[in-house]
Amino acid sequence: MKVIISGYGKMGHMVEAVLQRRGIELVCASEDVCAIPKEVARECVCIDFTTPDAFRANYRTLAANFKAVVVGTTGWNDICAEVFAAFDAAGTPMVWASNFSIGVNAFFAAVERACEVLRNQDYTPRVEEIHHIHKLDAPSGTAKSIGAIIENTLGVKPEIGAQRIGEVPGIHTAEFVSGVDKLTFTHEAFSRQGFAEGAVVAALLTEGLQGCHEFKDLIL
Repeated sequence: MKVIISGYGKMGHMVEAVLQRRGIELVCASEDVCAIPKEVARECVCIDFTTPDAFRANYRTLAANFKAVVVGTTGWNDICAEVFAAFDAAGTPMVWASNFSIGVNAFFAAVERACEVLRNQDYTPRVEEIHHIHKLDAPSGTAKSIGAIIENTLGVKPEIGAQRIGEVPGIHTAEFVSGVDKLTFTHEAFSRQGFAEGAVVAALLTEGLQGCHEFKDLIL
C-alpha cells in the first residue's frame, strides 16, 4: 500500500510516524492535494486530516483521483449526501469517522448497547465533550456521533455540551440519569496518537473495499 497524506499539521505528522513504524510507503504529505498528478494519486490511498473548508473544496478531487480515501476531517455532516454520491459515482472507496481511535469506537459500541437496555425506561441522556482551544468545530464530530447513536437507539435526542480548554486532546462523556441512578461512560484521549493509529488501520481496510463506510461499521 502507498499513502499520500492530505494536510501536514500535527495529525499529518503523527500519521507519518505510524506509517514509518509499520513499514508502509508514504509517497508524500501535501497541503495542496489537488496539485498531485493523477497518475500518482491513482496508486495511493489518501489519508485526509485537513480542515472542514479544505475538505469541502477538495472532496471531488479526492474521489476522482485516488485509489481510496480515509477521511479524518470533521465538520462536513451537512454535505455528507453530496460527498458520498461523489465517491460512489467515481467508484472510489471511502472510510470516514468522526474519531478513528479504536477506544472511542469501543465507547460507541458500549453507549449503543446501554441505550438498547435503557430503551423505554425513564432515563435522560446528555453528552459532554472537552477539547483543546485550537479545535475549529464545536460540538466535536465525535460528540455528534454519540448524540446520533443515543437518538437512534434510545429514541431521545440528548443535549450536547462543548468546552474548549488548554491543550486537552479530547474527553467525551455520555450520561444517563433517572430518578434512581446515573450511568456515565467516558473516553479520555491522552494524545492524538490513537487517531493516527486508527486512520492507518482504516487505510489498510480499503484494500478490496467498495463504497463509503463509517470506520466503526468495519471494526465492530
